Amino acid sequence: MTNVVSALTARTQLGQIIKRATQKNERFVVDRRGQPAVVIMSLKDYIDTIAPAPKELRAMQQQAKKTGANKLSMRQIDNIIAEVRRSSPAAPKIDKRRAS
Repeated sequence: MTNVVSALTARTQLGQIIKRATQKNERFVVDRRGQPAVVIMSLKDYIDTIAPAPKELRAMQQQAKKTGANKLSMRQIDNIIAEVRRSSPAAPKIDKRRAS
């Protein structure tokens, strides 16, 4: 739902507007001298409507939920990466003098 508010109202009621935008998913158009100037909306609403995740990323997120990988801590992720790097053969060295 979109609400139109004046710049003065937005300035004096910003906390309430942010609360309504984040909790109730409301959008606010702020008028300045009778002309629409800015839109206030939650970050989640913005990402969902204006900048949605690419199809590939959504597929990876769904797979992570299925396997439980979305619940790993950063420490667990770092440990997994370190383990994979230790078990993988070293990448071939490139001689920078001959690469040009």
